[in-house]
Amino acid sequence: MITTDFVTGSPSWLDLGAPDVPAAAAFYGAVFGWELKTMGPEAGGYGIFRLGGKAVAAVGQLTEEGARSAWMLYFQVPDADEAAATVQRLGGAVRMAPTGVEDEGRMAQFSDPQGGQFAVWQPGEFPGLEAVDLPDTLCWTELYSTDAAGAKEFYGGLFGWETQDIPLPGDGGTYSLIGPAGAGQERMHGGIMQLPAEALTLTGGRPYWHPVFAVTDCDASVAKVTENGGSVQMGPEDAEGVGRLAVCVDPSGADFVLLNPQPMPPAE
Repeated sequence: MITTDFVTGSPSWLDLGAPDVPAAAAFYGAVFGWELKTMGPEAGGYGIFRLGGKAVAAVGQLTEEGARSAWMLYFQVPDADEAAATVQRLGGAVRMAPTGVEDEGRMAQFSDPQGGQFAVWQPGEFPGLEAVDLPDTLCWTELYSTDAAGAKEFYGGLFGWETQDIPLPGDGGTYSLIGPAGAGQERMHGGIMQLPAEALTLTGGRPYWHPVFAVTDCDASVAKVTENGGSVQMGPEDAEGVGRLAVCVDPSGADFVLLNPQPMPPAE
């Protein structure tokens, strides 16, 4: 599960690069009930999505030429500059050098050796997300990779993540759970799944991260997605031991997953 007592390697922030920020705000407001609070012209239109007054995500203007609209996941680090050096040593690339955000903290954006894009956040006065693992908030992170073993080696070297491989039903392959070092299975916050390049149609074959948002009724949330101009790549369908889920795409092409988590069995 994702929590807000962030440790090294924890998901601590996410933002959306959107070609039309007001349109994105309207879509996610309709689907999740989020309210956008912009940070003013000096922030370039960047704004925080809030639910019940708490920060749950952010959105900014997509400015990178040729880039697709997508969610960017940030993982906490104690030192963004050290993280950048480690990324390069492990064969990744620095897309955006470590940059200070006033007194809030420092951020940087990277690519892993297979091309999956992600970011890090070194907290200052702002630790990160204020609500997670609740309905209409981030509850899981997921990497689709063409080389799961290589991805596990890279992220393990960068964040110290521990992994646990579980077989998928039928001939679905293996799913690798990921979590902070020494935190135990209950703090697993995401997964890595190997897929062939031809299955990664959104990115033309390049690996990518996407967020999973918890919902109380997957089918009802899917209906909100399609009613507001989004589309569905897969589902809704039941995943044994996981819950009912659907892979969705917003009107600008950014993908995310809706999940109504399966209740945990009562402790004996």
